[in-house]
Amino acid sequence: MRLSFRVKVAIVWGGIFLVLGVLFALAKFSPAWMIDKFRFIGTGIWVTIFVAAISIVCAMILALLGALGRLSKNPVAYGVTGFYTSFFRGTPLIVQIFMIYLALPQIGKSLPVPDSVHKYFLLSVVFSGIVALSLNYGAYMTEIFRAGILAVGPGQTEAAEALGMNFRQRMRRVVLPQALKIVIPPTGNEFIAMMKDTALINLLGGRVFWFDIFKRAQVVGARDFKYLEALVLAAGMYWTLTAIFTLFQSKLERRMSKGYVRQAIEATPRKTRWIQGAPGGGGPGGGALQIEMPDPVGELEEERAAERAERETAEEDGS
Repeated sequence: MRLSFRVKVAIVWGGIFLVLGVLFALAKFSPAWMIDKFRFIGTGIWVTIFVAAISIVCAMILALLGALGRLSKNPVAYGVTGFYTSFFRGTPLIVQIFMIYLALPQIGKSLPVPDSVHKYFLLSVVFSGIVALSLNYGAYMTEIFRAGILAVGPGQTEAAEALGMNFRQRMRRVVLPQALKIVIPPTGNEFIAMMKDTALINLLGGRVFWFDIFKRAQVVGARDFKYLEALVLAAGMYWTLTAIFTLFQSKLERRMSKGYVRQAIEATPRKTRWIQGAPGGGGPGGGALQIEMPDPVGELEEERAAERAERETAEEDGS
């Protein structure tokens, strides 16, 4: 009996889980503790999704502005967006989080502004994380949005210009609606990655109310000396969230790509025709040009069928 590819993959996965189960058993794994702490750790799911959702919306706005700046012929806009994407793509996310949370208040304190303004440079842990995630992912998504805008055919822009639209009208009515259909699917991948990067925020600390999955697992695991169980439970929750949103993202890709599915066009029948060339061309006695012309009405098939019928009739008469 020959097994299908999916069955073989399922067997491999089953073997991997079996090996992990044996290793966990040797490490005196405690499933009962995991069941008891599941609700406490799982409460942090809403924090993870909330922070990621707010950050991805802000990142999309920054990415759109960055893409327009990278496509602009204005040296100021091009230079600012170039520095933005270069810096935030070239430095680690964890460094950016700590810079916004710890270094920004120092910058605000050194500015010659009233003391009442200094408080605006003191950001909370969650707000600092949202700002850092937005800036970091906005820099990466700038190239996604720029590629999506460039993917819109130049004929669309030329048609909009022929209708008398200015730059803003062309972008708002013609280019961006088509570009969004291209950039939304990869944006889903960025959101999935961002959900996992939210775990970096709580390295700063903060209130229990804003503890995410990882922070809650870290706290309760350290209290009960159950680091393995706590981290495995947190990893399982992140894995489940990733699988769920990956499913949504794949459905979104199929839905958004409906307008871009290319259907095969049946080949048009062609037939050969001889056209008399110029006198003296093609050798002694004049020449002829042999060309292939489209045969949309199926004349070629009719001629071939008639020729086959004539040959069959001649063969029958000869026999």
